[in-house]
Amino acid sequence: MTTETETDVFEEHRPVLLGVAYRMLGRVADAEDVVQEAWLRWSGADRSAVREPRGYLVRVTTRLAIDRLRQVKARGETYVGPWLPEPYVTDFGDSVPDTAERAVLADSVSLAVLVVLESLSPLERAVFVLREAFGYPYAEIAAMLDRGEAAVRQLAGRARKHVDERRPRYEVDPTQRRDLTERFLAAAGEGDLEGLMSLLAPDVRLVGDSGGKSRAPLRVVETADKVGRFLVGAAKKGDVPDLSFRFMELNGGPAVLVLSGDKPDSVFQVDILDGRIQSVYIIRNPDKLRSLPTA
Repeated sequence: MTTETETDVFEEHRPVLLGVAYRMLGRVADAEDVVQEAWLRWSGADRSAVREPRGYLVRVTTRLAIDRLRQVKARGETYVGPWLPEPYVTDFGDSVPDTAERAVLADSVSLAVLVVLESLSPLERAVFVLREAFGYPYAEIAAMLDRGEAAVRQLAGRARKHVDERRPRYEVDPTQRRDLTERFLAAAGEGDLEGLMSLLAPDVRLVGDSGGKSRAPLRVVETADKVGRFLVGAAKKGDVPDLSFRFMELNGGPAVLVLSGDKPDSVFQVDILDGRIQSVYIIRNPDKLRSLPTA
């Protein structure tokens, strides 16, 4: 029978386990399934042999996430239009008091980085997440994955090089991102093309994720002129009834949840560089919005 102490130990580490699983999978529901499976493994384990519960639980969660990721890749799932991760509520609260650590965690869960992580192998992704986001030593990662330390260092170097080469540059100042997001929404809502153009970088990219289940571009829209005109056109259509906005912290930065009545319609988030909006992300796939709180 599971004791309260065993439950308390698991719950203490649940946020870390969910953080590892989500960074591995980019899907909240899959991450929660993996963490639930880790709980079943924990509740049935001989815990007298477990000297360090956090390390044991992270190892179990990582291996389960690798298995889940391999299953997804093996199925060769086809996705309609651009793919973005499922929005993930990030409120580190008092659990991450250090500003530098908070910045690392926020960066590792950003939409831009998670899109790049999709192109890594499951093992590369696991090593990158454990090393770059959570700071585990190579020796511990090697033990978790049943690999030699030299092999893990090689995987880490390859993954880091891949991510550094492909992820876009952006700034993470939350105050500046919030300010530009508010001005962006105001200009788009008013159909102010000139105002939008003053906020957008010349080579801005708009990535819309609908999964073919709602209205969004099926290709990435590029350049300030095309992105601005698309947004003005979308605002003029006004096809979202009873529209309202709610600011939230998602994927390590300020974002806007767009509501139609009390139902999530979409999520907007922007990346900025040199005071201009470099990327616009719009997530409208209803399957990816179900876990977001609306109250």
